[in-house]
Amino acid sequence: MSAPSGENEFLYELKIEVEEEVILVGESHLEEAAELPVTDWLFDPTDVEREEIGLRGLLDAVEALEGGSRPGDHGTANA
Repeated sequence: MSAPSGENEFLYELKIEVEEEVILVGESHLEEAAELPVTDWLFDPTDVEREEIGLRGLLDAVEALEGGSRPGDHGTANA
């Protein structure tokens, strides 16, 4: 696999960063936070869900720009 260059390099790096953010959001223990009283929340679990949805949408957009969408990623499949 060759190293990406130009615009593809930017998209590649953006994709890596967005994937890392998705992982961090997934590790936020959303379910545990939602069980605590609202006064003990360090973050609003609903905001975390919104952030994850936005990140996954951004990741899908980057993959579409790359032309590298893969069947089965993020619940999509090509027929």
